Amino acid sequence: MWIRFVIYGLLGWAVEITWTGLGALWRGDPRLPGRTYLWMFIVYGSAALVLEPVHNLIGPWPWPYRGLVWTFSIFFIEYAAGWLLRELTGVCPWDYTSVRFSIRGLIRLDYAPAWFVLGLFFERLHRILVILTPSLMQLLRPQ
Repeated sequence: MWIRFVIYGLLGWAVEITWTGLGALWRGDPRLPGRTYLWMFIVYGSAALVLEPVHNLIGPWPWPYRGLVWTFSIFFIEYAAGWLLRELTGVCPWDYTSVRFSIRGLIRLDYAPAWFVLGLFFERLHRILVILTPSLMQLLRPQ
């Protein structure tokens, strides 16, 4: 399970850096500065613990229903992580308070379509990682 935690953490960072870089382009910054936070590795890595069991449960459902579950699940995780980080450190690394469709500055409702698609992408990734995990573990095992 730890290998998938690391993979989800690294992929989450990569997606977030790409997302923020493309957002910079949208705002007219051709440098495409992407960014993330060290805290997010733990949040993204926890997909192995939280989202994989959800996928196992809802896998047979029609894709529109699964997409909705992913949207609400990601909103819940983002809200909970932001709230917890704010409680522990006094700040949340992301701040959406100035955004029209934010809830307490922790989530953005206008990101719902992105979370819907990302959740369906996660399903494919999860299936691939389940297949690859034994080989990856064998490669990383000390000789």
